[in-house]
Amino acid sequence: MSESVIVASHLSKVVQTSEAELTILDDVSLRIARGASVAIVGASGSGKSTLLSLLAGLDLPSSGEIELAGQRLSTLDEDQRAALRAEHVGFVFQSFQLLGSLTALENVMLPLELHGRSDARERAAALLERVGLAQRVTHYPRQLSGGEQQRVAIARAFASDPAILFADEPTGNLDAATGQRITDLLFELNREQGATLVMVTHDSRLADRCGAALHLEAGRLLEQQA
Repeated sequence: MSESVIVASHLSKVVQTSEAELTILDDVSLRIARGASVAIVGASGSGKSTLLSLLAGLDLPSSGEIELAGQRLSTLDEDQRAALRAEHVGFVFQSFQLLGSLTALENVMLPLELHGRSDARERAAALLERVGLAQRVTHYPRQLSGGEQQRVAIARAFASDPAILFADEPTGNLDAATGQRITDLLFELNREQGATLVMVTHDSRLADRCGAALHLEAGRLLEQQA
């Protein structure tokens, strides 16, 4: 049996609104094996992005336990969770989340410099070439198209060789053709680097390319399809 890199047990997330308590996630348990590709799917409001945030340690559950890369998140404080993510996790978001004051090269170099990598510039340049942006390294995000910005974000996500890559609607702001190229790139790098890929998506074609799908409905996990 493959080693599990993410384990969630009886997760619940409840928030207080002005009118009543709102249950966003309700008793969700799952295991994701190292190197797997998993889609989290469901209608808007089903709790997909909340589940992704909890699994990545960006948010805390109201109840339940999460083990990420061998660490129980409930035993770590905020700084320790951030350090765990820096060491093991990469992110690709729908909104790209590049730093506007940095060039494409500098955006990709940033996580490498935070890790103290002496080869940060060379590694970042190689990744940008790998994603087809060798001629764009000195460009700022405002000078890049949406597809180009997402390719920079993917290069940044893979820069520190993460064990786990979380992607939240990575093609949501892109046209169909550009989204297809971004999807191909994600899966190519996933295979090459052996990272576990966990992706929130509304796109059934994107979900079908994953090895398994987690279906959420009204905060509950309906099924896991391998």
